[in-house]
Amino acid sequence: MSARYLTLNITPELAGLEVNTLLRRRLGLSGTVLRRVKWLEDGVTLDGARVNVRVRAQEGQTLAVRLTDPVISSGVAPAPGPLDIVYEDGDLVVLNKAPGVLVHPGHGHFDDTLGNFLMYHYKECGEESDFHPVHRLDKGTSGLVVAAKHPHAQEKLKNQLHSGAFRRVYLAVCDGAPPAPSGVIDAPIGRAEGSLMAREVRPDGRPARTRYKVARPLGPRTLLELELDTGRTHQIRVHMAHIGCPLTGDFLYGREDRALIARPALHSARLELLHPVTGERLRFAAPLPADMAALIPKEDIS
Repeated sequence: MSARYLTLNITPELAGLEVNTLLRRRLGLSGTVLRRVKWLEDGVTLDGARVNVRVRAQEGQTLAVRLTDPVISSGVAPAPGPLDIVYEDGDLVVLNKAPGVLVHPGHGHFDDTLGNFLMYHYKECGEESDFHPVHRLDKGTSGLVVAAKHPHAQEKLKNQLHSGAFRRVYLAVCDGAPPAPSGVIDAPIGRAEGSLMAREVRPDGRPARTRYKVARPLGPRTLLELELDTGRTHQIRVHMAHIGCPLTGDFLYGREDRALIARPALHSARLELLHPVTGERLRFAAPLPADMAALIPKEDIS
């Protein structure tokens, strides 16, 4: 099984610095990540030999730290299933999730989620990676979702969430039309009274902000572009219903119409992030799936 290591060549200006300093300041590793690996034989090494993090590195040496998990601890069982991989390297994987698939295993779904399929993929590829989700999509939502391959990448990517570094653009079809061509819905969201699943706008809820822009009018419906400034459960669905424009097909917050679409019409269409190791800006796009494309006249699909 292959493991992922991060290396640093000790140049003259780095010589004499403690390994701990190099790991934290030059390689950007946190104490939490280091505690997971430094007890391993190959956790932290200089020229291949295990060292204490208080050792001072010498010019010409190569410092290496193990990033992938020494023990698979997520509890997510590998299970075969379809994966649409948009991008993959040693640190992260970007997937185009199909509607109707859960991201995380949970009650009643222990072997048919994206997490299970990804763990099976790692196993088949001989990788030691565990399941490290960075964000989630609702079961009914399709589109781009990213998972890290080790705790360091997960930590770096989660720190980017809801900042300019990590940008997600959703496409949605709603019933009716918003009151303005673009706007910000700033309304707190909390659990709906008497429901384990539903959320609602309520004064004692957690702060929630959604930015929207009309992309196309579609007669009785509207195609929207949306971005989230916060990440509340069902945020887009709750906010659109709050302004009188529930997502088409939304059984929970709007009107279910399986003749039109069998899920809320929401798709994670574009994703931008900074690579957790190289810092490179990565951009991805996923086309509308067939069920949402069917709601839009062909000449309007971009």
